[in-house]
Amino acid sequence: MLLSKGFEIEMYTGTPAGEVVGLSDRIVADLNGFVREPDSRNVEYTTPPLCQYEKLLCELVRPRHELRQYLRGLGNYTLVPGSTLALGDTDRFYRSDPNNPYHAYIEQTYGTTVVTASVHINIGISDPEILMRACRLVRVEAPLYLALTASSPFLGGKATGSHSSRWQVFPKTPAHVPLFTSHAHHIQWMEAQLAAGTMQNVRHLWSSVRPNGDRRPYNLNRLELRICDLISDPVALLAVAALLEARLIQLIQNPDLDPLILSELSEASRNDDLVALTDANEMAAARDSLSAELRHWQDGRPILASDWIQSLYEEVWPIAKANGLSCFLSPVKKILREGNEAQRWLRQHEAGQSVQQVIQNAIAEVAASEGSLARDLCEPCAA
Repeated sequence: MLLSKGFEIEMYTGTPAGEVVGLSDRIVADLNGFVREPDSRNVEYTTPPLCQYEKLLCELVRPRHELRQYLRGLGNYTLVPGSTLALGDTDRFYRSDPNNPYHAYIEQTYGTTVVTASVHINIGISDPEILMRACRLVRVEAPLYLALTASSPFLGGKATGSHSSRWQVFPKTPAHVPLFTSHAHHIQWMEAQLAAGTMQNVRHLWSSVRPNGDRRPYNLNRLELRICDLISDPVALLAVAALLEARLIQLIQNPDLDPLILSELSEASRNDDLVALTDANEMAAARDSLSAELRHWQDGRPILASDWIQSLYEEVWPIAKANGLSCFLSPVKKILREGNEAQRWLRQHEAGQSVQQVIQNAIAEVAASEGSLARDLCEPCAA
């Protein structure tokens, strides 16, 4: 019972030296499948919703391969990994569409705190009440996915002290988002936010996870996990998606796997307490990722992010195996063993490399590995 999956991938463009350069206007004009972000220094592409991981891998790699070829045609340009402006200008906003009033609002309200690169993972769930239950569970476990994907320890040429500087600075909006108890609750809450002006439009719900669909908040068909940093390795990204999908299949099979039912926190204030606990967990995961001490939503006990992920992995492994996901899930173990991108980069930095050297090496490594994947995947996919 594989669910449909799709990814929204935001990436920086720049030079092999690590300078981030705004090229989205030209990319969007010349290449199909890419859309601009409010700042021209990053660009986004979206994979189609697919059930099969093998096909998704090709859909992740092929647009990047085409974009790299296009960038080489423009000059000495490439893709820059990471989720923050590691070496770039962190003060100035480079508008990609000066005439777009929503972009003007974003620049004036948030400045460069939104000039980040990330991965949004969309999982198809058509029943709105199952979707709300899924959003509740994934919301309280979202910090684990951030811990696996953290890739933004640098900002403006310096180590920030956080593994995900992106999620530390990103303006979560509105400030307080409850766990939605039903589809009707979600509709009522969204309408109230729009009327109050705390949201500018239905897209302006910037939390770690949200229900999504063609006519929000009324027609919904997917869960969107928005907390993940940009994870450069597509195979590792698919592993994170497989962990999420296996957890959601488990929830569909066991509807009582619901924080509002299973949590032992006080029933009278459970919704607010779970939100507060989760917000604190998000900040801890943004700071220390896999090494973060979190509090479990079930009973508030302290637990290391890496131990919680290991426990979750073992819990969903039989489900992944039964649904043919286990080979795609297994790279999660490698992330736990070797660290996420932020941890690996910080080890290099602590060993004496400058931030610029770390980023330059990462640019070269990602380009080489993507080139190898493209050679293996893209021609067979196109055939």
